[in-house]
Amino acid sequence: MVNPALQYPIFGPEIKCPHCRQKIPALTLTDTYLCQRHGAFEANPDSKELVHLQSGRHWRQWEGEWYRQHTHPDGIRFEIHEALDRLYTQGYRATRVIIAQRYQELVKTYLERSAPWRGHSEGTTPRLYGLPVEFSPSSDEDPCWNVINFNLEKEPGVPVRYPYFRLFE
Repeated sequence: MVNPALQYPIFGPEIKCPHCRQKIPALTLTDTYLCQRHGAFEANPDSKELVHLQSGRHWRQWEGEWYRQHTHPDGIRFEIHEALDRLYTQGYRATRVIIAQRYQELVKTYLERSAPWRGHSEGTTPRLYGLPVEFSPSSDEDPCWNVINFNLEKEPGVPVRYPYFRLFE
């Protein structure tokens, strides 16, 4: 008798679509999930990633939430900007951005540095959208940073993690 768990991809018989959060079924005996609205997603058992076949976008899961894995600086910057807008519309103000260390090389050219004519010395904390930017500890210290992209710290210092799809609720 065949083990029923072996009939489905690594994330089980159904998942929430990373785009629309609707439950989508796995296609048995494949590594694919099919969303009627967004098409096919393939689960990679080696990398534990979900890949949208039409766009090539990759997601990883942390604590039941999907996080898009960025390969271009505009993607992570857009995601941070949208999260800041959402936080602001909820009546909060962000005080700091903590970006996953794995994106440091990707975003470093887009970070604002204080200009000497503004009365700030060079080498101060880099900024993005006017907020101080820090990079996360290594993923060895905290494994969530292998998956999540950034945290926004809001007044009075409460970190808020943003899965990509929550930005468009």
